Amino acid sequence: MEWQQALPLHELGECAMGIFARDEGRTELAAARVARQATASLAGVLAGLGKTRSDLAKAMGVSPGRVSQIMSGDANLTVRTLAAVAEALDADVQITFLPRSQPAGAQNCAGTDSAAVRSMGYPAHH
Repeated sequence: MEWQQALPLHELGECAMGIFARDEGRTELAAARVARQATASLAGVLAGLGKTRSDLAKAMGVSPGRVSQIMSGDANLTVRTLAAVAEALDADVQITFLPRSQPAGAQNCAGTDSAAVRSMGYPAHH
């Protein structure tokens, strides 16, 4: 494959930039939202099973303080942590990605042609 001279990232345009980087502030807000959803769901499952945080700690083999960290939503909820909680509760974890609706007039980058980005000298990741 022949590469053309690459443009500086700041010259790629808004949609192409979305392929490479995201606003850190938006990412942090999204992470907090996902953590809140996970901990709210976990609290509902615990209540539905009639179990306490102490029961969960014992089932996971961790301290009650660790369960409090998980339930606070402040902890970095890794997939491994979510799986450990699910196993301890004999439950399943379901992660679903849903497209957001865009306000009228918003630019839709989903149709951005990755060939156009490649032609600028940047490889598209699949």
